[in-house]
Amino acid sequence: MLVNEKVAIEHGLKAEEYRKICDLLKRVPNITELGIFSAMWNEHCSYKSSRLHLKKLHTKGKKVIQGPGENAGVIDIEDGDAIVFKIESHNHPSFIEPYQGAATGVGGIMRDVFTMGARPIANLNSIHFGSPQNKKTKNLLRGVVHGIGGYGNCMGVPTIGGQTSFDSSYNGNILVNAMTLGLVKKNKIFYSKAAGLNKPVIYVGSKTGRDGIHGASMASANFDEKIEEKKPTVQVGDPFTEKLLLEACLELMSGDSIIAIQDMGAAGLTSSSIEMASKGNLGIEINLNKVPCRETKMTPYEIMLSESQERMLIVLENGKEDLAKKIFDKWNLDFAVIGKTTNSKNIELFFNEKQIANIPINILVEKSPMYDRKWKKSKLPKKNRFKKNIFSNLKIKDVLKKIISNPNICSKEWIWQQYDHTVMGDTIQKPGGDSGVIRVHGTDKAVAATVDSSAVYCWAHPLTGGKQVVAESWRNLISVGATPIAITNCLNFGSPENEDNMGEFVECVEGISEASKYLNFPVVSGNVSFYNQTKEMGIKPTPSIGGVGLIKNYKKMMTMDFKDIDNLVLIIGKTEGHLDQSLFARIILDEKNGPPPEVNLFNEKNNGISLLDLIEKDLIKSAHDISLGGILTALTKMCIKGNKGIKLNKPKNLINGFSYFFAEDQGRYIIEIEPKKLKEVNKILDKNSVHHEEIGVIIKNDMIIDEKTKVTIDELKSYNTNWLRNFMN
Repeated sequence: MLVNEKVAIEHGLKAEEYRKICDLLKRVPNITELGIFSAMWNEHCSYKSSRLHLKKLHTKGKKVIQGPGENAGVIDIEDGDAIVFKIESHNHPSFIEPYQGAATGVGGIMRDVFTMGARPIANLNSIHFGSPQNKKTKNLLRGVVHGIGGYGNCMGVPTIGGQTSFDSSYNGNILVNAMTLGLVKKNKIFYSKAAGLNKPVIYVGSKTGRDGIHGASMASANFDEKIEEKKPTVQVGDPFTEKLLLEACLELMSGDSIIAIQDMGAAGLTSSSIEMASKGNLGIEINLNKVPCRETKMTPYEIMLSESQERMLIVLENGKEDLAKKIFDKWNLDFAVIGKTTNSKNIELFFNEKQIANIPINILVEKSPMYDRKWKKSKLPKKNRFKKNIFSNLKIKDVLKKIISNPNICSKEWIWQQYDHTVMGDTIQKPGGDSGVIRVHGTDKAVAATVDSSAVYCWAHPLTGGKQVVAESWRNLISVGATPIAITNCLNFGSPENEDNMGEFVECVEGISEASKYLNFPVVSGNVSFYNQTKEMGIKPTPSIGGVGLIKNYKKMMTMDFKDIDNLVLIIGKTEGHLDQSLFARIILDEKNGPPPEVNLFNEKNNGISLLDLIEKDLIKSAHDISLGGILTALTKMCIKGNKGIKLNKPKNLINGFSYFFAEDQGRYIIEIEPKKLKEVNKILDKNSVHHEEIGVIIKNDMIIDEKTKVTIDELKSYNTNWLRNFMN
């Protein structure tokens, strides 16, 4: 096929990028070479619009073993153990084909983790759908949840936490972000850097088919009315094969045969081979006739761009081929020596005894485009001045009912009941809490993990929103008694070619970096997903943050359920009454403008560390952070979980009841303590200059808000648990 500018543009390349390719090669590429460039130079693989800004992220820390740049990040959790973790997007495929899109997203992120030698121990997800009134929302939600459960459950890896939200900005572009944690010994971590000359390059796993061709390019483009035509670019997953691949890889990794290993993810054999060679500053030679194919007459172009799932590329030590083959034969998986490392620093492809591609690796990687795109700085919106009379017709009980049954607050039990969250037998805090918690098998240690996002705050003011989502992750880990260690991020935005969208990205990244540096909570891995829009309608900026922390003694883990009648309930952190961008303002007052709540990083750090101190000293019975929906929403969840009520005190500095109970001021927690420990708790919090107040006492059955307002626990449960179940039924 004759390659020209038109063909290049059809492959997702810009006209100027095609001209740059011709200049760098000093010739016109053939169709296979053009396909390779389109895969390596698209947004999804090259990060051409984001690389410049991602360099600003805070990525270093005492516990960081491996930061960004590998298949996943790695952190030290002591005693020779390490956690490997990452979050990635599978947004476009999940909108086109929700079951397979979500399933292969889970499969792909698990491979990123076990390719580094770690056995996956937990999955989480952050999923975002359009308005419940949108006709596609219900089927997309059902398909995605079935896909996530179908893959994770079959792999025998527990799904321990997540987040689900609804917003009309996702009507034409849902988000599916999958996160996996794996456990590995520090001295058995594997990397993707090829080394040595004439080392055998091995293909293992499933056969290559025509599914997923141009998947990475499709993920780097806007949607349009031809969306149904893109279905062939969605990969098809097989969790049973992936389970075999996991066990075979871990068995091979127990020896000393592997030099480098890389998952065939986005752009398949193309990206995996080129990334390994690039990191090792080597060349790579591949005979495409030796690639196991499940379909007849596959062309070199199709073989290189296929995104068939459950495949790995390995560079082995010489002489280890037979040993490795025996292992993969035992697990009934394909094993083929398809090439070797070279000193050419080129990727050289052969097919039917002819060389059909020869490209310098550095052209594909180091010389890929990097854009400093134009972007607009956002202004902090003016605060709303809510007049007192707008509250006069509101009743607290009616407002509470509406907020706790809101799609973004209500119980997501319908979702997580479809995930196996106890398989492997080490889950000690299931979905529905502040963080999922997994015990490190055979030890007293536990690892906590959470995933959060706050698109509304990021949309109102990206810099503040970026800080807030990191702080929210920090608080969710602290609420279960974990010391936060590091984060992974999945940055979901609209088109980077739009100055407003690009500005949202730049400022969210700035906010994330500022907060992670101050809180000593570095970014160790992540993913950027641009072009989340249909035609000109982009999503709200949605950075998802996956946080991981360590509990040294799992017996000190906290839960949010109220424990004992007559215990006291305290609030840590000051309530200023910030209603702008709160759920209350948006759904009760129908006010969408105004700034998000301020993030005071000093208070976040001080309040969080002080709470960990109280937990360490066994002074607390339960804890929960205050976030979306404010104090009364947080208390409702604690009452429902513990099946107990609370009698609230009248706040001393009452702004007004609604501003106090539904404000979304940051840096706050609710804690339960025994009356006899109040003096000691007060002493520690006063010493650390932490603002705190006693808000109530735990009682048997009801939430008594004031002398006129009482809600039974059964009422709270029905408001909170029925919406999603009724919607899906």
